[in-house]
Amino acid sequence: MKKISLLGATGSIGQQTLDVLRTHPEQFKLMAFSVGQQVEQAKKIAQEFDVPMVSVANEKDVKELQATLPGTTVVWGDEGLMAVASESGAELLVNAVLGSVGLQPTLKAIEKGLTIAIANKETLVTAGHLVMEAAAKHKVTILPVDSEHSALFQALNGENPKQIKKLIITASGGSFRDKTRDELQGVTVQDALNHPNWSMGSKITIDSATMMNKGLEVIEAHVLFNMPYEDIEVVLHRESIIHSMIEFVDTSVMAQLGTPDMRVPIQYALTYPDRLPLPQAKILNLVEIGKLHFQEMDLTRYKALHLAIEAGKAGGTATTVLNAANEAAVGLFLQEKISFLDIDLAIEKALDQHSVLSKPTLETILSVDAETRRFVEKMVN
Repeated sequence: MKKISLLGATGSIGQQTLDVLRTHPEQFKLMAFSVGQQVEQAKKIAQEFDVPMVSVANEKDVKELQATLPGTTVVWGDEGLMAVASESGAELLVNAVLGSVGLQPTLKAIEKGLTIAIANKETLVTAGHLVMEAAAKHKVTILPVDSEHSALFQALNGENPKQIKKLIITASGGSFRDKTRDELQGVTVQDALNHPNWSMGSKITIDSATMMNKGLEVIEAHVLFNMPYEDIEVVLHRESIIHSMIEFVDTSVMAQLGTPDMRVPIQYALTYPDRLPLPQAKILNLVEIGKLHFQEMDLTRYKALHLAIEAGKAGGTATTVLNAANEAAVGLFLQEKISFLDIDLAIEKALDQHSVLSKPTLETILSVDAETRRFVEKMVN
């Protein structure tokens, strides 16, 4: 039985991770999990899975949980996240929190020797060099949970890296794929949250609409697979059936296909290198689908993707600024304080005002992250 810790149990990825654990109760034991302020959900999860440790965001919720869960250790705040990541007795950490808050717990878990199943792309975007250096030092495996990176990981398995010519990441196009940039003037939060293919949390859905999600995935692919940005391509693929592809030097292309269901890559990360049945997932029927469509990405139309690629090429703290500015701007958009197109504008201004520092320390990254968020808030105000 594999012992699991889960950061972000009430988010989209966290909930689907719990679905996988329910499907295979004989295979996995949930040792610890974190939530934000969702105390009632935390109670239900802890009782269902008989979890020894729970972390909440705020100290005020600790007593209530302890009263309901007398046999459970209840921790809180940043220290609580650290405890879930490294002091729970788990052997694998699923990092499913949103944003750069997942960085320090991930580094702590790596120090403890846990395998990392990473769905929190912001951790690798913000400080990928620190994470990969720590993983190499402690001989820890990083397993991607994002469907695109799981697809690349599976296609690369057993292949000679020197014979890889290109990584091809597919993108659905998000909520506004049929709109021109001019037609994005005045779109609402609800419009942006209406994703055609995937059921995801609000932040990721907005990122998909701006195409920043794909930009972050390009940076993540660069970090995980050590590929130059020039050899990573993004292709618009409406059906989200091909999750990613590998092109080899002999022109062969290997693709990983499947119906849009995040439980599939989550389960693969939990069971790697083995596979288990996933009865509730829909089987792919290509005859039923009939056709698959592909288009070239327009980097003028999807400005956020262009900004992300350029920040990735700049390296260092540029990607920290990119991620922090995006998180701040998306939060403001969800609060209806800025327009949809203002998200790109805020990111661009934050990058323009920043002097890039190469190979930053953790302290520098945290400082730049905080400064960037303040810059975006101040710019809007």
